[in-house]
Amino acid sequence: MLQRIQSLYLLIAVVCSGIFSSLTDLFVINGVTIGMIDSIPYLLLFEGSALLSFISIFLFKSRQTQFVLGRLNIILNFILLGLFVFRLLSLPGGPANPEKGIGLLLPIFSIVFLALANKAIKKDETLVKSVDRLR
Repeated sequence: MLQRIQSLYLLIAVVCSGIFSSLTDLFVINGVTIGMIDSIPYLLLFEGSALLSFISIFLFKSRQTQFVLGRLNIILNFILLGLFVFRLLSLPGGPANPEKGIGLLLPIFSIVFLALANKAIKKDETLVKSVDRLR
């Protein structure tokens, strides 16, 4: 059902990965702002994450598939976070350089909401299994 709490969490993850990633900046190097639009691999990973979350919203009849897609999406966001950390450490000035964009936090927000969605999906699955035992 689309009115479940995990659908709301997944929708927030879609907004975080899909919309906010296009609007925020990643880095500022020598006064030049680098956003998601300028970095195609990051944009593709973010849009892939948003697409997985969006597909997962409509798989509410198959909770196991929805759960697996959530886990794959979390792994994708951890890869994206690792790429951000690698890029952050290789920037001029190192990690102490204060010119970082808010876009670096988007995978963390997405991971949190995906984990909450997976927790709610697991809760629904155990509820359905406990009701099936009573029949």
